[in-house]
Amino acid sequence: MRRPRPRTYTPTAAEAAAWADALIPHQLLHAAVLAPNGQWLVQDTPETRVRVLDGPAAMVDLAAEIQHRLRATRNRTR
Repeated sequence: MRRPRPRTYTPTAAEAAAWADALIPHQLLHAAVLAPNGQWLVQDTPETRVRVLDGPAAMVDLAAEIQHRLRATRNRTR
């Protein structure tokens, strides 16, 4: 797993929710649910275990990791 870049701002819950809403329809995540305590419950596929992410920053970091993985795969196929 790659290291996230140093952050110059703190992601909001709304930003994390926007990323979740974008990743799910493209089948890059199976599910992402905001828990009442601010954590995110995410599942990559229906068969994988649910992971607990600690807040909006972790959700945004996951989105960045997925983007990085997609870009790396595209670059290898060119």
